[in-house]
Amino acid sequence: MRRHHATSLAAARTYLRTERRSSARGAFKPFWDGVFTLLRFIGRHAHGFYTTVGIFLLLGALAAILGVTLFVELAGHVRGGATQPFDDAVMHWVGEHRIRALEPLMVEITLLGTGSVVMAIVAISGLFLWLTRHKHSAVLLLVSTGVGIILNNVLKLAFDRERPQVFDWGTDVFSSSFPSGHAMSAAIVYVTVAYLAARLQRRRSARWATLFAALVLVVLIAASRVFLGVHYPSDVLAGVVLGTAWAGFCMAMLEAIELFARREATVAQQAQEERAPGGL
Repeated sequence: MRRHHATSLAAARTYLRTERRSSARGAFKPFWDGVFTLLRFIGRHAHGFYTTVGIFLLLGALAAILGVTLFVELAGHVRGGATQPFDDAVMHWVGEHRIRALEPLMVEITLLGTGSVVMAIVAISGLFLWLTRHKHSAVLLLVSTGVGIILNNVLKLAFDRERPQVFDWGTDVFSSSFPSGHAMSAAIVYVTVAYLAARLQRRRSARWATLFAALVLVVLIAASRVFLGVHYPSDVLAGVVLGTAWAGFCMAMLEAIELFARREATVAQQAQEERAPGGL
């Protein structure tokens, strides 16, 4: 009797877990079904090193796909005007409740997302990584930032959204509004730099603190653009989503590349040790 009750209870728990997964996937159920099928396939047919590389590559692809999907969905609503009432309502609220004394501080915060500051941080961080023999990390940082800036400029030209005109701007702007270049650059650079710094830290608490500080900085830069009246909320949200997705993709690629590099170095060292006893 007890065995039957335990079996029934286990079956009920399995059913509930399945139901929760199905309801959570919702409209994206076919996509997630394919993802988990691929993960199970990797687990069955790959082992050790190749399994790890495959998972990193898959995670990178998922980050890119998810970010692009969210961006495309948001961009469609922006282009169709569906977000305009919300954007206008937020901008009017900010204009009515804005504290003028905070404007100099917000200008300083927003400067952290400008191209010159971002590139200076990338150059210094990249040089440090290169000199400390983290060449793959340095290349990743340069590539992710460069591609991100180019992508943002292309998207700005494609959407050509006008800047908000709700209240006087607190800073100068020269390009179109969607997506926010400051928010996107901040998400790419600060999240990537924090990730690379966290990889060099031994304590888990220090790693999480570094990543959290980067996320807070990204949020502050994005919020400063709305506070200063130069971006709609949908602009900064799109920039953060796309920038974070691109950074996540680059991080996963770095992990996979470094795994390959370490494996190749190990194989080369083993081959050299095998040849050594035999002479020239």
